[in-house]
Amino acid sequence: MHDRISSLGEKKLISRIISRARSVFGSSEVMGLGDDAALIDAGEEFLVLTSDLLLETRHFPDPGRPRDMGWKTVTVNMSDLAAMGSRPEGFILSVALPDLELEFFDSLMDGVIEACCHYQAPLIGGDTNEADEIILSGTAIGRAGKDRVLLKSGARPGDLVAVTGPLGVGAAGTELILSGRDRGGFENAVERSLRPVARIEEGLILAESGLVSSATDITDGLVSELGELMDASGTGMRIYEERLPLGREVPEIASILGRDPLELALYYGEDFELVFTAPPTGMEELSDMMELHVIGEVTGGGGIEMVDKDGVTYKLHVRGYEHLSPG
Repeated sequence: MHDRISSLGEKKLISRIISRARSVFGSSEVMGLGDDAALIDAGEEFLVLTSDLLLETRHFPDPGRPRDMGWKTVTVNMSDLAAMGSRPEGFILSVALPDLELEFFDSLMDGVIEACCHYQAPLIGGDTNEADEIILSGTAIGRAGKDRVLLKSGARPGDLVAVTGPLGVGAAGTELILSGRDRGGFENAVERSLRPVARIEEGLILAESGLVSSATDITDGLVSELGELMDASGTGMRIYEERLPLGREVPEIASILGRDPLELALYYGEDFELVFTAPPTGMEELSDMMELHVIGEVTGGGGIEMVDKDGVTYKLHVRGYEHLSPG
């Protein structure tokens, strides 16, 4: 009996692709593989490229809001540029669509163009095709200084770990939408789910500071992303429950839905914040430049530890949202 890709899951499948590519092209020819975006040597700087594929049935909790679908398609790609400390330069969109009403299609494209304007990255090309559901594939293009690009590798024992904003809000909003319950009073969480914002400016501040040792964005869950930083640098991580900046509406929504608010913050994703590491003195300097929340530190041992509110330390299983995994 032959194994299937679901036996691996998304992250192991990507590692398999990277291993095969490097065996053919070599590491020097495939810069950025395994990071949030690819890097192409453009002389004095890097050209930064990333691509994301979104499906109507998997990535949009409210497909009745086409403008928000267009906005999110751009944002998920721009978030990868933010994680690299890259300034956006352009956006390419390829779509496969069923026979939509023109009003719906125009609203979808209005969302794309609105987001492109927000990130100052013009829509510069793409392709169209037919499909049984809406499939949106975006490619974002940016630039970054060679000595300032942010990478997942580089964290060192003793560095502090921080995030740029509240956790669990997008997850709580998404779960509330999917539950079909009244959204009244939780407009912020719903907005964070349907119209997330990539932290481009924060990424540029982090990159220009030269103080950051590693960084990525939180789209597949905080623990999963910490695992990426940990694996890339050969370190461990320790985070503190009492320092996690849960969004104010997360506990209430979690209570309504019978969910664990900590689970939403740690494993769900959809936050689009940045998580990064820096030495203590560097983190202090960064705190004067931008909002950040120090949640832990980098350790020498492997694995991710959580110190709960009672001071008890336990290991966290590195998991998060993954495509191509068993249901």
